[in-house]
Order: sequence, then structure tokens, then C-alpha cells
Amino acid sequence: MPESTVLPSAAIDPAAIPRGLFIGGVWREATGGKTIPVSDPSTEESLGKIADATVEDGLAAVAAASEAAADWAKTAPRKRADILMKAFHLMLAKADGLAELISRENGKALADAKGEVNYAAEFFRWYAEEAVRMIGDISMAPGGANRIVVQYQPVGVSVLITPWNFPAAMATRKIGPALAAGCTCILKPATETPLTALAMAEILAEAGVPKGVVNVVTTSKPGPVIGAMLRDRRVRKLSFTGSTEVGRRLLAEASQSVVNCSMELGGNAPFVVFEDADIDAAVDGAMIAKMRNGGEACTAANRFYVHEAVYREFAAKLAARMGAMRVDDGRLPTTACGPLVNRASLEKVIGFVDDAVKRGANVLTGGKALDRRGFFYPPTVLTDVAKDSALLHDEIFGPVAALVAFKTEDEAVAMANDTEYGLVSYVYTKDLARGLRVAERLEAGMIALNRGLVSDPAAPFGGVKQSGLGREGAHHGLLEFAEAKYIATNW
Repeated sequence: MPESTVLPSAAIDPAAIPRGLFIGGVWREATGGKTIPVSDPSTEESLGKIADATVEDGLAAVAAASEAAADWAKTAPRKRADILMKAFHLMLAKADGLAELISRENGKALADAKGEVNYAAEFFRWYAEEAVRMIGDISMAPGGANRIVVQYQPVGVSVLITPWNFPAAMATRKIGPALAAGCTCILKPATETPLTALAMAEILAEAGVPKGVVNVVTTSKPGPVIGAMLRDRRVRKLSFTGSTEVGRRLLAEASQSVVNCSMELGGNAPFVVFEDADIDAAVDGAMIAKMRNGGEACTAANRFYVHEAVYREFAAKLAARMGAMRVDDGRLPTTACGPLVNRASLEKVIGFVDDAVKRGANVLTGGKALDRRGFFYPPTVLTDVAKDSALLHDEIFGPVAALVAFKTEDEAVAMANDTEYGLVSYVYTKDLARGLRVAERLEAGMIALNRGLVSDPAAPFGGVKQSGLGREGAHHGLLEFAEAKYIATNW
């Protein structure tokens, strides 16, 4: 489909989205007929029920993906690219409907949801372009004995596990490269936000993805279902986005069958502001880095390390901006910050803030849960946060900014690196030499230098230390779903 193609606008009726399992191109009930309730975190009202897959259902999805694998692997790269490009255009045509759906089941502000849909669609476009670039190479062995021929082949049936915070983007970021590389897959979305994944299955089918190439399984028993799939010899790949704790367990499970793994795990991003930074620009960047998706993002800035010379100015300006955000139902056009995804998330954030205050932190804005229906917590800025406060060491996943002052560059780098995580770090300074020097010293897979946003389908996304293994996006993401085969030959 050419770039100029514009498909007619299409609404999405949440009530019309199939609620079953998508296996082998067919919608079906779960074995035993059990279901999982889905609710709106803004209102706590029911959005209906979805199928609750059993181990047998999970293995049926593996069987469907395995049956489709050979034909999809030998499908011409250009044809795979055309299908992905059509999926890209379909997503854009349905963007408003998808955004409202995401907002309803996730709670995020509609503007954030629209941004996610556009970002998610770009993975289909990017990997439509990458599908035809699975390029190998030929060289002469150094000793001259033979030629070294290297080609890339699809790794095989892939299990894709996605979280609730970006239900569209986390799915496309995995499905896109899997399909481009010639792999078939089983998507297991989070039960908090399954409707977006089910809508995506319909879009992919409409785009021409053959039966069995993409399967979607929802379950309230992820341990047994995923474990059974990983033990099935037909499964050769696991791509997981979620917490480090769950990632560790999945790695242990996958090791029993030596399954190829990609892991995008937790983060605890530092945001470092030096004394020479443009403070207004730093606050603008902080609003993106902290408040994108209401702080429920693995890339969210959690720990703000600000030079003592500009500490009070930065804190006051950030508090003014965050305190002015309207907190309300995510679907309202005036909402800037929606609810947290569920009650457990709300209680976790309450606990973090209460702990920090008990240890001496000052609340500049927010600091108390809203007394209303839904899982709302106001944007909160804390200053003078004690170093032993829990929110400096654990992922907050909420709209809370914790500020700590520093004196020297070495001190800032040491505090920023004092975590088991290493996904992303943010740095603000007008001195480019300093910025690049600090970027090299920070222990993170991604650095945002004078920017509040790093994510881009064309860039390698991933972390170091306990933040994961492998990369998503860019050409790197395509190779995560490929195996390099070496052929030794003479001619």
C-alpha cells in the first residue's frame, strides 16, 4: 500500500470487539468456558469479560503457530512487508477508536492514548521497511580455506508477553519484528488491558495476516499457561516486557528448554539537572519524562538529581506545572492525568509517598490520594527526599517526582548509578562535552541528553543490569527474531 494511501476513518465499538481467544485465525471460547472481568480504572465500572485460557488453550495456540510457521517463513519478504504496511494504515484509520479503547481500559489521558496509537503504528511501518533488509554477508575465511556465507532465518514460534501500560505499542513492538523476520507468534497481553490486543488481532487479520501466524491468548493463570508453552519443543522464542521480578522467573523457566529470550524489564530512571542547564527546558523535559502515561512507564523519570544551585528553582517550577494538571477520567478531553491502572497500583504509590514523608520529605504539590471513585493519585513533587526512602530504590510507576540535591558531577553520577536497574537516564546541561562525558559514565542502555523522550521505532530500545536482555526497535529488534546460519563452502 503506497505511503499516500488514506483509509476512511473507522470507529471501534468496545462492545463489538470479540472477547474470545484468537487461535488459528478463529475466535473461540476458553476450554471450560471461564472468563476474566475487565474494568475501567476511571469509574471502576465493568467493560465486560474475556476468555480465560487454560494450558490446553495455550498449547492449541502453539500448535496453530507451528502449523503456520513453514509457509510464513517462506513467504516473500516483500509480501510480509506489504501486510505490515497495510496494518500500519489500518491502525491510523482506526486511531481515534483505538485511543478511546486504550483510555477506557487503561485509564490514560486521551492525548497520551492517541500518542500511543501513532507510536504503535510506526512499528508496523518500520518493520514493513525492515522485512526486506534481512541481509546476510559473504567473506573469505582468513586462512583462505573456504568462503563464509551467513544468512538470517526466522527463529521460529515466538511467545510474546506484553504489559498493561502500553497495550498497543508493546504489542506492535514485538509483533512487527516477529512477522518481518518470518516468525509466527502467540501474544499474551495483560488481563488489565486485553481489549486493545483483541482489537489488534482483528486489524492484523484485516491486513491479510494468514491464519495461525498471529494468535492471542488471555489468561488469569499466566504461570501454568506460559510455562507449558515454554516447555513445548515447538516454541523457540520468548519476548517479555514487564517487571524484573517476573522476568527472572521466566528466564529460569525458559532455561529448561534453552529458549531464546528477549527481556525488557523494570527501570528506575534518574533525571540529572546540572547548574548550567536551561531550567525551563529541563522542566519541559521532566514533564514528558515523568508524566507520560501518568508516570506508569518503565522509562519514567523517578529520581530527580538537581544541582544545589538550581534545586529550589527547578523544584518550584516543576511543582507549579505538575500541580496545574487536571486529574480526571482519561477520556475527557481536558484531562491531563488519568487514574492508575488498579487499586494495587494506587496503594503502592500511597505507600511510597507516605514512607518518604515520614523520612523527612517535603510535599510541594499533591501527596494525598483523591477521595473519589476510581484509582486517582494527583501529580506529586517531593523535595529533600531521604536517600533511604523506598521510592528512590524501587520503580514508582505513578505520578510522583522525588527530588534530591547534589554538589558535584561525580556525586550525581554515583547516585544515578546506585540502582540495580539500567534502562534509561536523562541529563540536562548546556555543556555538550559534559553531557556526553556523563552519558558515557551512566549505566543505562539509553540516554536522553537534553530531551524528555527517547523512544523511537528506529532506535534500539533496551537496558543493562536488571533492566533486561536484548533490544527492541531498529534493525536490532529484527535480529532478535532471527538466527544467523553460517555455511562454509568453496567455489
